[in-house]
Amino acid sequence: MKHAVIAAHPAEGSFTLAIANRYAEAVRSHGHEAIVRDLYRLGFDPVLSEDERQGHPRADVLAEWDALGEIDVFVLVYPVWFGAPPAMLVGYIDRVLGAGRTRGQASEGDKASILQGKYLVSLTLSGSMRAWLDEKGVLESLRNLFDRYLGEVFGLPETHHYHFDGVQPGLPERDYRFHLAKVDDAAAGVLSRMRHLWSKNPNAGEPPIGG
Repeated sequence: MKHAVIAAHPAEGSFTLAIANRYAEAVRSHGHEAIVRDLYRLGFDPVLSEDERQGHPRADVLAEWDALGEIDVFVLVYPVWFGAPPAMLVGYIDRVLGAGRTRGQASEGDKASILQGKYLVSLTLSGSMRAWLDEKGVLESLRNLFDRYLGEVFGLPETHHYHFDGVQPGLPERDYRFHLAKVDDAAAGVLSRMRHLWSKNPNAGEPPIGG
């Protein structure tokens, strides 16, 4: 199976990108394929045009889908800024994940969705601690907006969210390694759930290698 890891952070040496690459390495170690799309280094244009709103994706979006190929799992990796994802990632969702859909007219779980039947995983990071984010309702808001909502609209069978808190400049080495180990755990959890869902599908045939 193939995972598309979509990372959004302007700093090339960010921990966000370290998390994205670690997830890709983890699933590859189980025999899965992974492609990392570093949106800032790709120079992705996040601005949605009126033609795209009407269901007509531009050439760069079509090229992005060609670069991705057939994907089974989409993994969004991003920092939480002001309680929300970076505009770069929102634009990717608007333009690439929502490509070909007319805004305001597509029904929930639309069969025409190019994400129909895929899986969504979110790996988010923040400098604030989880207790504070929970008090402000930030993580629950993200789960509702970027996990459950996208799952319903795009017809995704499952979504999962993992958060890494206290990520600040000068992160101690022990905390750095702790978070990376948690990425390994997250990847293992995703593959375990995929194996379970695969086994419940009588038409699925043999499970994918390692997962």
